[in-house]
Amino acid sequence: MRHRSLLACLALLAACAGSGGDAASGFSAELAVDTTRMTKAPPGFWYADEAAGAGAEAQAGRTVRVHYTGWLPTGKKFDSSRDRGEPFAFTLGAGQVIAGWDEGVRGMKVGGKRKLVLPPQMAYGDAGAPPDIPPGSTLVFDVEVLEVQ
Repeated sequence: MRHRSLLACLALLAACAGSGGDAASGFSAELAVDTTRMTKAPPGFWYADEAAGAGAEAQAGRTVRVHYTGWLPTGKKFDSSRDRGEPFAFTLGAGQVIAGWDEGVRGMKVGGKRKLVLPPQMAYGDAGAPPDIPPGSTLVFDVEVLEVQ
């Protein structure tokens, strides 16, 4: 009986480990995400600068206009300002966007391009944003800063 209980506990642990909670693996190849080559920021997200930019720097309290595209780890695109042909503007640090954006866009300069990998707690959490973003989803964003005011 004791042996069965141990096996049941091990099976439960293995199921939890494979539940997709590890943001560092399991990305579609088309997203070109390799977290081993990205910087892990202290709040718990990954980023890679693809272009540094040279203009004004995005800082808390400033309005930032960006173009972005967001994907699920499977490679399914769920949103894109580029597809709409209209940049998105928000006040950095004001809680107008998901936490991963407030943290991940900070410090970027106009002309800068950055790939963000946001774990659920820095995105839409356990609730997700149905129907496009399932609960507990890690998200991948390509962000380009167009303007800082």
